Order: sequence, then C-alpha cells, then structure tokens
Amino acid sequence: MNTRVKRLVLPLGGAVAASAVLGASLVTTSAASAAPIKSSEMLAKTTSDAYSVAQFWLDENAAALKQAREYKYDYKINGEKLQVKGGPSADSKPGVTNPTGFGKVTATKVKNVNLPKTVGKVFWVDSKGNKWWASGSAIHSKYGNLVVTAAHNVFDGKNVFDKWVFVPGYYKGKAPWGIYVGKQAWTHYDFAVFEDYDKDYAFVTVYNGIQILPKEEVSKEEYDKWTGDKWVESVEIDFKQYKSILDKYGPLAPVRAERSEGSEVVGPEYKGAVKSEVEVTAEQWKNAPDPKKGVKPANGTKVFPPKWTPLTKAQYEQLLKDKAAGKVLGQVIQDKRGNYWHIQYFVVQWIKPTKSIKFYLDHFYVGKVKDVGPLAKNVGAQGFAWNQKRGTTVFAFGYPGAEHPDGNKPYTGVTMKWSYGKTYTAINTKLKAEESIGLKSAMTAGADGGPLIWQYSSAKRVGYVNGVISWFGDSDGNGRIDFVASPYFDGETKAIYDAAANTWSGSIVGKNGELLKK
Repeated sequence: MNTRVKRLVLPLGGAVAASAVLGASLVTTSAASAAPIKSSEMLAKTTSDAYSVAQFWLDENAAALKQAREYKYDYKINGEKLQVKGGPSADSKPGVTNPTGFGKVTATKVKNVNLPKTVGKVFWVDSKGNKWWASGSAIHSKYGNLVVTAAHNVFDGKNVFDKWVFVPGYYKGKAPWGIYVGKQAWTHYDFAVFEDYDKDYAFVTVYNGIQILPKEEVSKEEYDKWTGDKWVESVEIDFKQYKSILDKYGPLAPVRAERSEGSEVVGPEYKGAVKSEVEVTAEQWKNAPDPKKGVKPANGTKVFPPKWTPLTKAQYEQLLKDKAAGKVLGQVIQDKRGNYWHIQYFVVQWIKPTKSIKFYLDHFYVGKVKDVGPLAKNVGAQGFAWNQKRGTTVFAFGYPGAEHPDGNKPYTGVTMKWSYGKTYTAINTKLKAEESIGLKSAMTAGADGGPLIWQYSSAKRVGYVNGVISWFGDSDGNGRIDFVASPYFDGETKAIYDAAANTWSGSIVGKNGELLKK
C-alpha cells in the first residue's frame, strides 16, 4: 500500500485539526498534495528544564535509571508475517550521509563484531509516572547532537513522553560518556496522528552531555549566590559545640536548636539564650524581618533557607489532606521533575536553655555538573541511508531484556546484543505495518529503537542507519520471537532527518558548573 494513500484516511479538516493539536510542522510531498510529512514536539524546551530532567535521572547515585524497566508493547505478538515477496519500494533515488568523521564506509567481513559506541539506551517517564528504557543510537548531524530511535519510544498518542534522555554505553546505572537530555523530537506525521508503525522512527536533538560531579560544601554566602542545584544537610551537635559556633559567628551562625514543648521564650540579649526556630506559614515568613538586610536579630527574624523535605507519593498525598485540614503550615508540592516535597518556613525564637533541647549545625552544599560536549564528539555518529533495496545485509543492535511470548527470558537488558542477515518484507496489520522490512533475530523488547546498520565496518564501528527496530514477530507461532521489523527509510524519512539534523541544541551548563537559566 502506498503510504501517501494511507494518510488520506481522515478528511482534510480532521487532519488539519489533529496537526494543530500536535503542533505538527507541515512539509508536503508536492504542490498537489496537502498531506503533511513531519511532526515535531519539544521535550525539554529550556536549559532549566533540561537540567531538571538530568537531575531526576542521576540523583541518589542514578537511582531512577536503575529503577527503569524495558518498554513493552500493549499488543499480543501473534500472526506477524515475514516474507520474500512484496514490500516497500523507493520513492526517489537512493542516497547516504556518511558517518561523522568518516568518508564512505564499506562493510568488513569479520568473525568478531566490535560493538558500536554510538548505541545506548533511551529513558523516559510515561503519563502514569512509570520509568522505561529502550534502545537508540547517535546518528550524523550538523551539530553532532542527534539520536535516532523508534517513534514509540518518544511519542504516546497525542503527547511526547516526559524526562527523555539518551545514555550511550549505559551499564548498571553508569553513564560513561554522560547523559544527554532530549530537546526536540521529530517524527512522521502518520505515526504522530495515526500511530502507523510503517513510520515508527524518530530523530531527537539532544543537549550537550553532562556528568554530575560530587557535591561541594560552600559557605552560606556562596550558597545564597548559587543559581544551580543546592541543599542543606544538618548534623546534630552538643551544646558546647553550638555555643562555640554561636560565639564565633554571632546571631547569623549556621546553628539552630530544636525547642522542646513549653520552652520559655526570651530574647537574644538573655544570658545563655538558645537560638531556636519556630515554623510559620509561607506568607508569615515572607513578611518577617530579614537579617541579611541589616535587621537587628530578634524573635521573629526569618531563617534562611526554607527547609525542603523529600516525600514518597503516599506521604505527599497524606500531607495534601493534612494541608487541606489546616494541620500543615508549609507547602506541599510536586516539582517539574516529578519529585514530591514538603517546604517548611521558620523564624528565629530565642529560648532559655534546657536539657531537652537538641542542637544542629547546617552544612551548605551545591551541585555542580560538567559539560562533556556534543554527543558525536564523545561516541561518534552513524551515517544515514535511505531508499536502499530490500534484501540488503544489515546488522541490528540493541538491548533486549523482555521475555519471549512463551515466558522464556534469555536476555537481561544489561548488555548490547546484535543480529545479522538480509532484510525481508514484514507485515503486522495490528500495527498498520504493511511496508516494513524484517530481519531474522531472536532479540526481544528493549532492543526496539536500536539501529539497523547497513555497510557496517566492525573496524570503524560505524556504517549507515537504514532502519530502527520497531516491532517483533513470531512467524512460525511457536511462542518465540524470530524476527524484528523496521520502517522502510525512504525520501520522506530523509526530509524528516534533514530537519532534525540541522537543528541546534547547545549546552545546559554555565562556566562554573551551574545551571543556565533561560
């Protein structure tokens, strides 16, 4: 079936309305055809958004990366076909774009395959908060900032997934070449609107890679000036230590006391008075005297900074109820990264010393990151090929991790795997895939989004991406996946690739390792 006919399933008015909802960028095949080709969506529009996304995945020793699971389709594998006859045909002359840093590449026949550095895992969060991963690869672009993967690893119906990142060479929570936050995703209009798996590919521009450095303790003054990630950690101290620090630094010393019930309130001039804190509302804190503006220390002076306490989802939901019932003074929020927080505000209260008082010293930390540069600079980038003949020999690379339909689970998803052979015609009517190309392979879900590479040079570890793993098939019905399938890369794919490959992304890190705010 001709793909241009498939796009005429909806009336013209319906198609235009859908494109407006998706923010589709319209490119037409000819003056006579109003059928759009490409659709683009922003992932992390600003550097601030991108920084937050990277922090979400790398906080707490990359806990979120380790929690992610391989993505699985919601359809049952059954009835897919792999055949010799039929299949896609070229819509224009065949062509190639060479891999970054290389001229024309030719395949090498070797027994041992050197795995490409360009391939890694893509991670995202769906609308329900689930963390997923699949496969992807760096591909050549003007700015060295482009990833190719399956569109279903980026788009979910009318929306794009949240917190999208690419981690080349990912292994057990480690990002050896950094983590690359997606900025803008480009795919075919037919997938974005109709979920047509014959167009299940996406090109994603990514910001420069970053690595999060160890936390750095700073002074209170440096902490206040820092525009990036920062937080306070408190340690309990005894009264002698508390008094020594208070005598040295005065009323603005980074110490505090946790007052006991019924403590007598005095003033800072009282001999032996202990500086404690009492919680107030955000509005009361906002209006309280500011000691940084020369206000003489007294009861009711605001305490810097507000206290941010991380919450579980259950704690967040309970505190929201308590807040509504008037039992919580501070704020209960969910930030852009999906994290839950209880923000508390305090003012100073000087009290008489008692044995039941606990004393704390605040340590101020800032989080710095390192810009490791564009993706292609670190891992290289594959070339791109379009309108190549079906029946060519290709390699497929990816991270399979899911079980076969019969429950057998031969892969862990931890290491990259590969398959090799000639392409066939692949058909899956449930996914509207009638012009796909297939490759005999036992790789399972998790590998989807991984590249099909034509003319792969094992010595150079590069070739030409001629497809991406889109769906999986069991051609003989024995409960085991025996082939993978990819959309056919044609002239329309080239138009979408060109749009993405010429789009700038840039850095999200300042010269001092701080967040760039835009």
